[in-house]
Amino acid sequence: MKAARAKTPRRPAVKKPSNPSLKDPVGVYCRVRPLSRPDQECCIEVINETTVQIHPPDGYRIFRNGEYRETQYSFKEVFGTLVVQKELFDVVAKPLVEDLIRGKNGLLFTYGVTGSGKTHTMTGSPGDGGLLPRCLDMIFNSIGPFQAKRFVFKLDDKNGVDVQCEVDALLERQKRDAMPVPKTPSGKRQIDPEFADMINVQDHCKVEEVDEDNVYSVFVSYIEIYNNYIYDLLEEAPFEPIKPKWNNCNTPVRNGDFIPPQSKILREDQNHNMYVTGCTEVEVKSTEEAFEVFWRGQKKRRIANTQLNRESSRSHSVFIIKLAQAPLDADGDNVLQEKEQITLSQLSLVDLAGSERTNRTKAEGNRLREAGNINQSLMTLRTCIEVLRENQMYGTNKMVPYRDSKLTHLFKNYFDGEGKVRMIVCVNPKAEDYEESLQVMRFAEMTQEVEVARPVDRPLCGLTPGRRFRNQAFREELSRKLEMRGGPINGETEEQSVSEMFLQNFPPLPSCELLDVNDDQTLPKLIEVLEKRHKLRQMLSEEFAKNVLAFKTMLQDFDSSIVSKENYIQGKLSEKEKTIAGQKMELERLEKKIKTLEYKIEILEKTATIYEEDKRNLQQELESKSQKLQRQASDKRRLEARLQGMVAETTMKWEKECERRVAAKQLEMQNKLWVKDEKLKQLKAIVTEPKNEKPERPSRERDREKPVQRSVSPSPAPGDVFKTRGGGQAVQFTEIETLKQESPTGRKRRSSPSNPDPPEGAADSEWTDVETRCSVAVEMRAGSALGPGYQHHAQPKRRKP
Repeated sequence: MKAARAKTPRRPAVKKPSNPSLKDPVGVYCRVRPLSRPDQECCIEVINETTVQIHPPDGYRIFRNGEYRETQYSFKEVFGTLVVQKELFDVVAKPLVEDLIRGKNGLLFTYGVTGSGKTHTMTGSPGDGGLLPRCLDMIFNSIGPFQAKRFVFKLDDKNGVDVQCEVDALLERQKRDAMPVPKTPSGKRQIDPEFADMINVQDHCKVEEVDEDNVYSVFVSYIEIYNNYIYDLLEEAPFEPIKPKWNNCNTPVRNGDFIPPQSKILREDQNHNMYVTGCTEVEVKSTEEAFEVFWRGQKKRRIANTQLNRESSRSHSVFIIKLAQAPLDADGDNVLQEKEQITLSQLSLVDLAGSERTNRTKAEGNRLREAGNINQSLMTLRTCIEVLRENQMYGTNKMVPYRDSKLTHLFKNYFDGEGKVRMIVCVNPKAEDYEESLQVMRFAEMTQEVEVARPVDRPLCGLTPGRRFRNQAFREELSRKLEMRGGPINGETEEQSVSEMFLQNFPPLPSCELLDVNDDQTLPKLIEVLEKRHKLRQMLSEEFAKNVLAFKTMLQDFDSSIVSKENYIQGKLSEKEKTIAGQKMELERLEKKIKTLEYKIEILEKTATIYEEDKRNLQQELESKSQKLQRQASDKRRLEARLQGMVAETTMKWEKECERRVAAKQLEMQNKLWVKDEKLKQLKAIVTEPKNEKPERPSRERDREKPVQRSVSPSPAPGDVFKTRGGGQAVQFTEIETLKQESPTGRKRRSSPSNPDPPEGAADSEWTDVETRCSVAVEMRAGSALGPGYQHHAQPKRRKP
């Protein structure tokens, strides 16, 4: 035969909720602590039962460019400064305790800045217990009469629980009592006065509907997460404050001088739930006993003095309450030994260390390192919440970084649907905490958008309900009957036999010794006593038979009443099942409707997203075009201003040019008029001047001797003036005047009237002299007026002799 191949063991499937579509948002509540002093400035105001308003303090605008914006944040419920602990417990923690007893898990943690009242909310103060002692008191008020004896339930090292029989539990108790180690504090011991006022709760709050056919046991454990290491606060080993040395890798160094306590490791059980291996879990039977265990671990928790808080928590503390429950058997006497019927639920109460800015706490050395680790773990928590929110809102499948911090890794199951999650945001309204409170509010607002799958209901065991009370009623009735017959009371019938009961009711036997032959009294007395005993025995036998018959009748009646009650209960159960079936059908219909509405909402959200994208694009386009129009308008204004400047400059320039040209033209016209006037004067002088002698041409010597007289203003040229190629100026006469003189008799004019009859030759020469004189005078006058650049373009006409 061939050896069979070994198969790879299959990994158990991940436990998923039965109905993943049913989800509940994380319940986030806000609690505002009162101010330490009445003269402190307040920056947080409670608007109504669900809304708070935070506004910047005075002077904050100076550093923020004058911005002053009030912001409102909404929560599931807001608790003001006057709210008492009981009201907070009834709203936030009481539903979690009810779910714990019904077999469901819960997580409650406080979050806020250092000094905002987180530890006071969770633990309380003398005379005013917090959420933790009130949760313990409610648990034991609810399950007190139904608790199992010690060591009936026994936790294993793999986050599971086993059930032991009464004999094994008794041996375990005897073994524990014989050990010299310190025992678990008992509820009968005197309560420590240090915390007696915290657990003295007079409310007597309890769960109304508790399964009375189950037995319960409570186990508590207390751990802290310090510098991202997990430590057990209930370990009996010697504990000293940690003062580690740190190397460059930011890890504690172990040397001969100092050995820090061993940190615990997180593991995953077969149901993929996280737990702390090797953690001390103590079974407790009362509120006092449980809180004494908590107080013992609280003294070991790391608390230091910072600038913001005299007793600031330097670690995250986690107090875990585990409730083990199992049903009784059909007789209602013993616990069922089937492990599948055991339910283990837990409630985790977390007091987070305060988020803080190191420049405000004035922390140095170890305190500074602690603050860095605290802020890092809180930042990891915020990152996990952001990724969860993004995955749920946008349908992405990003990996949530639970493993980046021990805090988030420990509680990842709660966010995956293994229990209900609730958070209390504690805020201090003083103005100094404005920026930190603003960050806390933003984180809380984001956390409310995360949804957690609703946990699965615990399955029913299938046994007849009322087993415990039916067994108790039977025992009480049996004890009452025996008491009526003079028998033992208070359960002593279990220790005595029926024969012993009969012998106790018979008369005592006399002495049977015969010392004398003639003794005739001993035997008759013995016979008489025996006859009496015989008669009494017969009477007791008859009465016993009657009692047995009556008891049988009573049992039959009791059985018939039980049957009728069972029938009634079965009828009620069938009605309830029909109602449940109808409700399931209605629930399925509503779920289908919800899916349809969710699909429509998804479509509408996508459409709205498209519209919003289009709106953003159009707004961007509108803004770009508006900016372009503004640029064009500014360019147009600049161009208009530039053109106006150019027009004004050109206008001024042309005005000056026109004025200059008009002035030049006026001067030119005046010169022309003056020239014409001069010509006319010269001609008039020439014509009217009498000449008796022949004019002589002036010699050069005479010209040198006699200076030429110039006019004050230059004589205008009788023509046009233009530039020549050589750089000079030329004058072109445009008017040529010809002087003619005719005699009325047709004869030529004579030069002198004194000589009326000159000779013919003399008359001609005289005429010639007059014409020459006129031309020479005109030429000389023009030359002297025009200057040296003057050229003759028109020569005077000479008449031939």
